[in-house]
Amino acid sequence: MSRNYPLERVRNIGIMAHIDAGKTTCTERVLFYTGRTHKLGETHDGAATMDFMVQEQERGITITSAATTCIWRDHQINIIDTPGHVDFTVEVERSLRILDGAIGLFCAVGGVEPQSETVWHQAEKYHVPRICFVNKMDRVGANFFNVVNQIRDVLGANAVPVVIPINEGPEFKGIIDLVQMTQVSYVEDIKGTYPVEEPLSDELLQYATPWRKNMLESVAEIDETLFDKYCADEPLSEDEIRAALRKATHQHLICPVLCGSAFRNKGIQRLLDAVVDYLPSPLDVPAADGKNPEDDTEVIREADDQAPLAALAFKVVTDKHVGKLIYVRIYSGVMESGSYVLNSTRGKQQRVGRLFRMHANHQEVVERLYAGEIGAVIGMPDTVTGDTLCAEECPIVLESIDFPEPVISVAVKPVSRGDKDRLMAALSKLAEEDPTFTVHVDKETEDTIISGMGELHLDIILDRIKREFNVNVESGKPEVSYRETATRPVEHEERFKKQTGGHGQYAHVIFKLEPLPAGSGYVFENEVKGGNIPKEYFPAIEKGVHDAMEEGPKAGYPVVDLKLTLVDGSYHEVDSSDIAFRTCASMGFKAAFSKSAPVLLEPIMRLTITTPPEYSGTITGNLCSRRGRVLGIDTINDKYQVIKALSPLSNLFGYTSELRNQTQGRAGFNMQFEFYEPVPQNIADEIIAARKAKRNSERG
Repeated sequence: MSRNYPLERVRNIGIMAHIDAGKTTCTERVLFYTGRTHKLGETHDGAATMDFMVQEQERGITITSAATTCIWRDHQINIIDTPGHVDFTVEVERSLRILDGAIGLFCAVGGVEPQSETVWHQAEKYHVPRICFVNKMDRVGANFFNVVNQIRDVLGANAVPVVIPINEGPEFKGIIDLVQMTQVSYVEDIKGTYPVEEPLSDELLQYATPWRKNMLESVAEIDETLFDKYCADEPLSEDEIRAALRKATHQHLICPVLCGSAFRNKGIQRLLDAVVDYLPSPLDVPAADGKNPEDDTEVIREADDQAPLAALAFKVVTDKHVGKLIYVRIYSGVMESGSYVLNSTRGKQQRVGRLFRMHANHQEVVERLYAGEIGAVIGMPDTVTGDTLCAEECPIVLESIDFPEPVISVAVKPVSRGDKDRLMAALSKLAEEDPTFTVHVDKETEDTIISGMGELHLDIILDRIKREFNVNVESGKPEVSYRETATRPVEHEERFKKQTGGHGQYAHVIFKLEPLPAGSGYVFENEVKGGNIPKEYFPAIEKGVHDAMEEGPKAGYPVVDLKLTLVDGSYHEVDSSDIAFRTCASMGFKAAFSKSAPVLLEPIMRLTITTPPEYSGTITGNLCSRRGRVLGIDTINDKYQVIKALSPLSNLFGYTSELRNQTQGRAGFNMQFEFYEPVPQNIADEIIAARKAKRNSERG
């Protein structure tokens, strides 16, 4: 069976924005007007198609990215609706990694809000072409042109309106299409809202002409043919303008801007037209590139059904009906149900079970997924997020996905002792789904510690454990994920010698320990010359160092940002072994680290607070009392100011409620991890003492 739509008529897009900008509402209208659904689901009613999780319906927010497919103007549009809350930014990250284009959604009142900025830069990281949609034009205070200016000033994008609004706020009536130079008004009846196109009145023509000129000048600047015609005052056809806008969008030179009100069903059809006209197909973006796992040479995969298979697993979910469901983007070739593929990331053969085209949480069974498509597969037990799936005879490893480290932790335990195994199984499945959620067992207290990106993130995890896995759990108070690091270089020699009768244990290592800049991670280098230490013991030495770094000697937190250079050592032909060198390296690292003036590091969060001006003084004063540092205050308009600040995570627990109380519920804030920095010594002493006391009480 051949594909239904050729590659040039396929669009893989995502909708990204700040929380509550209207992403899910917009997606619901897209599904309705493309005929994918026949009833509008509202987010505030908990009935949105794309927000299918119970937690999403209760809270009215998107938590996990959801995929769907619809048809518009004989084009197949694969859509991923992403979350807007910063705790779930991993969903945006992995979605943008595999998308060809994106819609940046902005509130006509709020403009470029904090998370809008974050997701915009994520899209830049993956070179994803974007168009913009200014939503909520019917709200009091809506200002389309102010948002356009913010996109230019704050995001640095060349925002070019291709439609402009007819009035704003409650008087919003429709839009003017600057390419066609027509006005589009919206008629409401019992069956819905429908666009009606008419020629421009003299008044609207006078209003639209400067903006039409602005659009033509923008495209003429980057297209020589259009530039010559524009300078000669020759008329430009609609097809010429669209082709130039499309080319400029793909080259990241222009971001076409549209507007409307998704909730009022206005502007969605024009947005769909823009997706088809301006955003790229899989043929318009650079070919997928990766490495040959056998010799590390570069490999290119063109978007072609006839090319060898290359696909990326970008998401794993646990489905109660089919089990482990793996979302994949097919970059080249065809994935067929029942075939065998190579997981080149792990070097394992995997059998393709059933294949699905997803519609939120509903699965449509298909026999094949073609190049350029997004779908899901079951039957791959060894595949996780970021793995490459490819043809066995033509291996390739695609670039994986980088995920941030979790910054907040809580201890959990089952209410019933009999639920312990079920709890660990549930945590294992959730950790497999979400790379920013980690689980480990404290070696001293034997507590199960779960870590995530924020309080809401962990709250959702705990709720899912209870509802989806039927395990009742108790959790402690949230705790900060501190780190330890060295501040000065040291050299150390460690000798491990043990006689127990028969063969003994012997290992000897000499190494240098050096601090690295923040965020550098851990680097291991081997400078041992000759055969002083046989090479088969090097992995054991590195493993021993890793063992010691998991719980630093200062306070038991992970050690980061270090370089360890193995300089020399010796071995015994009979008594040396892997376990001896692993033990020696672990003991040596702990001793060396204690001499390196170690410090405790704490996560510092970047805060962006939007507030009416009258509360700015109260908020900044409160931040200073929380060891915060105000970086600046920007004025959006007469009604709002944006405070940008840094503050330790440990001082931000409960900040949401306090900010709400300080501002009568009128301020909101966004928080995300920025970097680690040393804890002041007096506070570090308190943290270490409290941690030791807790462990002693739990042991005794």
